[in-house]
Amino acid sequence: MTTLAQSLSRSTQLTIIGVVGFAAALAAASQVAIPLPGTPVPITLTPLVVVLAGMWLGPVAGAASMVLYLAAGAAGLPVFAPMGAPGIARFVGPTGGYLIAYPAAAYVAGVLSRRAETLVGRWLAALVGIVVIFVGGVAQLTLVTGSFGRAARLGITPFAAFDVLKALVAAAITGTRVARRST
Repeated sequence: MTTLAQSLSRSTQLTIIGVVGFAAALAAASQVAIPLPGTPVPITLTPLVVVLAGMWLGPVAGAASMVLYLAAGAAGLPVFAPMGAPGIARFVGPTGGYLIAYPAAAYVAGVLSRRAETLVGRWLAALVGIVVIFVGGVAQLTLVTGSFGRAARLGITPFAAFDVLKALVAAAITGTRVARRST
């Protein structure tokens, strides 16, 4: 095997490990869900893991890890937050839109973070990824509640400040990766 083939093979192996690893990390993060009174959407660390996947693995592999997570959940594996319908039925419930947006959010965060050389740039990339999750979540909640205003109150307002902080954490974590790549 040539050095190039060995390098490509190792790179492919590391990408597969990363895809599976982030899907597993998302499944673990989903299990820590704090219910909030008045909203069917719990507080979780999942937005952090979603944008980290895209920023760490890159847009395509990050999105692939989210698709793997969703496929595992649709197949009935207990990877989603412990409250809500099991399996594929979760996609039509109040949190389904957030879930469906995960691959797009990881992709967007991954694309934008490639261009970001500063903490603020990476923070903005993570924020835009989280906004993608909110768009999916509010769209689904609008269908469930019949009201965009009510959906925004239930699906954004209780989470926005904490998610701004999650985006900052993602930016800081991926900053260490950028620093290691350049040395």
